[in-house]
Amino acid sequence: MLARFTSNTESGRSARVVGFGIAAIVLILAATAVFLFVNLPDANAFNARVERIFVENDLTSRAEIKLLEILAQSGTAFSDTLASYRMVIFVLLVFATALLIATLVFVVTIIGLGRRMSEIERQGLQVSSLMIARAENAVYLNDMAFKLTPAAMETLAVLAEARIDGDMLTGSQIEAMISGRSEADCDEAAGATRIKRLRDTLGNQMVSELLVKNIARKGYVLSVSKDVIDMR
Repeated sequence: MLARFTSNTESGRSARVVGFGIAAIVLILAATAVFLFVNLPDANAFNARVERIFVENDLTSRAEIKLLEILAQSGTAFSDTLASYRMVIFVLLVFATALLIATLVFVVTIIGLGRRMSEIERQGLQVSSLMIARAENAVYLNDMAFKLTPAAMETLAVLAEARIDGDMLTGSQIEAMISGRSEADCDEAAGATRIKRLRDTLGNQMVSELLVKNIARKGYVLSVSKDVIDMR
């Protein structure tokens, strides 16, 4: 119940952070858009200037009138270009808003996952059932099923039997129990290699690292209660 309450609290806090972040992004970009559009020149400024020149001056010659026509056409082109610039700025601002919102959501999600992973690492792997099916070369961990190689199954079975007996095994002891040789003739590295292959076969790094614990200078042990282990 406490874990669920904590999880709901974290989810609510993350949702509020995302909400405030999105609101801040929208406000900042909206203010930027208003500033840009206000400071853009008027699209008809050029045409108004040409019209003023025509009114203030007595232009009657054909060359002067032709020049004014060219200026008017230039003003129209300028107006069209400025309108396209406005559209480009609007599209870029919308794209920037979407990109920043997506980035914020991803960052908050990553932070939430990191906190969840840290919580799992602190609490350890909560295992309610661990069934080892030797005939199938498979292990069923809670609601997860893992298909193992015969060698990995032997390693896991040795660790499970040791956990049931309350023992912790070194690498050389693991190698001796699987190979049938004496512990003195076995190398610590060989057992460590078997553990690594078991973890690789399990595939899920978080599960394998938390399930098979390596206690420094002591050995390897399954971090589950012996009461949940079922070997078949």
